[in-house]
Amino acid sequence: MIRARDIVKEYVDGDGTKVRVLDGMSLDVQDGDFVAVVGPSGSGKSTLLHLLGGLDVHYQGEVEVGGVKLRGLDDKALARFRNTHVGFVFQSFHLIPNLSALENVLLPSHFGASREDARKRAEAMLERVGLGAKKDRAPVRLSGGERQRVAIARALFTGPKLLLCDEPTGNLDAATGDGVIQLFKELHREGLTVLAVTHEDRMSAAARRVLRLKEGRLVEERADLHLATRGAP
Repeated sequence: MIRARDIVKEYVDGDGTKVRVLDGMSLDVQDGDFVAVVGPSGSGKSTLLHLLGGLDVHYQGEVEVGGVKLRGLDDKALARFRNTHVGFVFQSFHLIPNLSALENVLLPSHFGASREDARKRAEAMLERVGLGAKKDRAPVRLSGGERQRVAIARALFTGPKLLLCDEPTGNLDAATGDGVIQLFKELHREGLTVLAVTHEDRMSAAARRVLRLKEGRLVEERADLHLATRGAP
C-alpha cells in the first residue's frame, strides 16, 4: 500500500537555519496493515503523514501509495489521488460548523465524480460509525467523540483503501478515545489499511506494528508478525 524511499524533508526556521526533520527515511506498509508511528512532538510525524497523503510535495525521495507514484503529479492529479485513494482523520476534526453531520460527510462528493447515491452512501457511513440517528445535527450539538466519528465517516465516504490519521484521539478523553480506537480496529479487521501518527500509548497498543520516528528515520519498535494482516484482533 505504501512504499517510501530515502525521504528527506527540510524546513527553514525563523532565524534562517535549515532543519532536516526527515533524514533519508524509508517505509513499507502492506495492504490491510495497521501501523502506528510514534515519537515526541516536533519529531516529524505529521510531516510524514502529509507527504504520504500528497498534501506536501516539497521533499526529496520517492513516495508510492496504492500503486500511484506521487512524484511529478500536478495539483489536479494530486487532488484526484487524495479523493480516490486516501481518507484523512485529524485531531481537530475539521468539520464545517454550519453544516449538519450528513452534509459534512457529503463534502467529498463535491470534489469527485457526481454520485446519484451520494446521500444514501453518506447516511450509510454515519450508520457505520454509530451516528445514523444524529445525521441532522450540527457539530456544536455533538460530543468530541461524535465529531471525530463524523470525521471518520467523511474519510470513508469515497471508499479509500488507506486511512491516514493524525493524532486522532488527541482531543478526546480516555473513554471516548477508546471507542474511536475500537472503531479503527474494526475497520482494520474489515481490510482497511490504517496508518496513525500518535504520541498516545492507547493508540499505538491497538496497532499491529509500531514504528518510532527518531532522528529523522523510522525504527521498528513492535511488530505482531504472527497475526494475519487482515483479521487481526
